Parts: sequence; structure tokens; C-alpha cells
Amino acid sequence: MASRTSEAEWKGDLKTGTGKVKLGSGAFEGQYSFNSRFAEGVGTNPEELIAAAHAGCFSMALSAALTEAGHPPSRIHTSAKIHFGPGPDGFAISKIDLETEGAVPGIDAAAFEKFAAGAKANCPVSKALAAIEITLAAKFLPA
Repeated sequence: MASRTSEAEWKGDLKTGTGKVKLGSGAFEGQYSFNSRFAEGVGTNPEELIAAAHAGCFSMALSAALTEAGHPPSRIHTSAKIHFGPGPDGFAISKIDLETEGAVPGIDAAAFEKFAAGAKANCPVSKALAAIEITLAAKFLPA
């Protein structure tokens, strides 16, 4: 079983402090702050990193399902939009909107939508985030 590690460090108080996040692989290291999380400041934030992980996991799960069925995709592109803000119990992620498009030889739009729905249900990140509403919009592109 694979194990992955990332790390974060925060210095200072919530509003004026600064932080750094670093992926264990070394592929990314970046700053984050109160403004990058709650406004439009420079740097990343936990929600953006979750969105990237979800888009990446979903795209791989969709590609795997299509390939297993004999229809390897030419291209899958997915974006994940996280809705984050205040709620009755404090700040929370309330919803994730997945938008995917794919060019897959040998299938039609209806089949692509079915495979995409299956990937949404079975992608490990979707499973980990099951307590949150996840929507899906799938667009089939000519291969």
C-alpha cells in the first residue's frame, strides 16, 4: 500500500502570519496566507490543493475505466471548483463541482457520461470527500 506525505508550517497569528506547504515528492512548495485563503492574496490554500488532487484523481479514474473497457482516451481534462465559506458551524467546504471533457475514440456522449459518473463514484478522492456534495458536468469531444 502506498503512503504519501506532505507538510505545512505556519508562523504567526491567523491574519498576519504566513505559511508554507510542501509536497513530499518535492514537486511543489508554495506559500499560503490568510489572504490567499480567504481573499485574493498571493499563494495557494488548502482548498486549491484539494481541488487539484480531486481533478487529478478523477481524470486518472476515468481514464482507467475507459481503458479497461477497451476505449483508451485521447484526452481527459478535468477542473474541480471547491465552494468554501462560512456556515452554521464555522468555515467549511460545502460543495465540489467537477467539470470534465474527454476525447475517446469508439464511444458516444452517453457512454462517456456513464463512465464519468462511475469515475466520480469510484475515484479515491471522491470517496474520501463523500460527506461533501459533488456535482459532475461531463462534455464529450470528438476524438
